Order: sequence, then C-alpha cells, then structure tokens
Amino acid sequence: MSDSLVIIPTYNEKENAENIIRAVFDLEVDFNVLIVDDGSPDGTADIVKELQKEFPERLFIEERTGKQGLGTAYIHGFKWALERDYAYVFEMDADFSHNPKDLPRLRQACVDGGDVAVGSRYCKGGKVKNWPFMRWLMSYGASLYVRTILWINTKDTTAGFKCYRREVLEAIDMSQIKFVGYAFQIEMKYTAKRLGFNVVEVPITFIDREFGESKMSMSIFKEAFWGVWKMRRKKIKKIK
Repeated sequence: MSDSLVIIPTYNEKENAENIIRAVFDLEVDFNVLIVDDGSPDGTADIVKELQKEFPERLFIEERTGKQGLGTAYIHGFKWALERDYAYVFEMDADFSHNPKDLPRLRQACVDGGDVAVGSRYCKGGKVKNWPFMRWLMSYGASLYVRTILWINTKDTTAGFKCYRREVLEAIDMSQIKFVGYAFQIEMKYTAKRLGFNVVEVPITFIDREFGESKMSMSIFKEAFWGVWKMRRKKIKKIK
C-alpha cells in the first residue's frame, strides 16, 4: 500500500476526472487517489467508479449528497486518510491547474523536514499562466492582505496544492475549522503555523483550467476577506 494519498474534490469534473487520475498514476512515485464527489450531476462519480475496476487498490471514491463546499470535502478526505496508514496526505484540484508532476516534489519537501509543503505561485520560482493581469493582481493582493492581517510569512496563503505530514492532520481539531471556500486554505495554513508546524513553499507553475467551470464566487471571496479577522482572534489548541 502507498504511504501517500492525493485527495481530489470534484463537482462536475467529467472532462477532467479520468485524465487527472491517470496522470497521478503515471508518476514514478506510488500515490493513491481519493475522489470526494459532491453528487456531481454530470456523471463524474460514474467515471471514477468505472476506473476503479482498472485500479482497485489505488483509486477510491467517497460520494456525498449535494454541493457542500471545498473545505468540508477535504476534511472528509482527511478523516478518511487518518483512518488508514497514510503518512503523507495531499490536496489537489481536478482541473490540471495543479500539475500532477509536482506531487513528488511536494512529498519530498515533507520528507526533507517540512510538515506542510505548499505548492506556491508567489515564492521565488513560482508562476501563473493563462491568467488575465487583473485576476493575478487580485490573487496576489489577497495573499498579501492575508499575510498582513495574520502575520504569517507564507507567500501563497490561498494556495490549494499541498502535502501534509500525517502528524499535522492528527494535531488539528477539524471541528474548529469553520470555513468552506478559499478561506479554508488560509485557515489550515494558519492553524498549522500557530501549532508550531513547519510550513514550507515549493515553487510551482499554476495553469488556469481548460475544461469545466471555475468554482470561485463572490461569496467565497467575501468569506476569505472577512474570515481572516475571525482567524486572528481564534484560540487554537492541539488535540494530541
């Protein structure tokens, strides 16, 4: 059994599901994949279940009812992983904005001493492709805003491409993680930092999705904008 699990939340990702799964399994490092599907009406789950016949020991799916949000999908996946013997647990999007070829680099960063490895667009060597300038400016400005409010030095605070050592997820009280959109990504990094874990950044090239629709919305943006003030006042304790 692999010691590394890649969690991929899906909602209407039929154009990407098979390709992203095969891309992970084509890597030289052995990864397992858990799809957490929120009742995709486009048949994403059916595609995954058909692929399970080909990869019965490597591909898993958890189906949930309705669109419940990115954060709850990852927490569902974290709990699933902790019930098993995975040492490294990854977050990755289904749409190829995160390059599967970077997974071994994130894993190695944790092997080499990081507790959380962040695939970063904004550290030295990180890049963004196919984004309009204003979208890049909004994203970079959001990360700068978060760093200023929360006093953390992680440059890509909203990044969703990450590797966690098991010990980090065991130490975080998931019932205290309150945000579900991109603020979830900020809250997890901030919580890990506050608990004393070493958060490192690995430069990646982020490429905007080619197929399917972005899940970004104004409500998600507002959650992140105001949520950082709530995070700053939050008391954080280890559960182990």
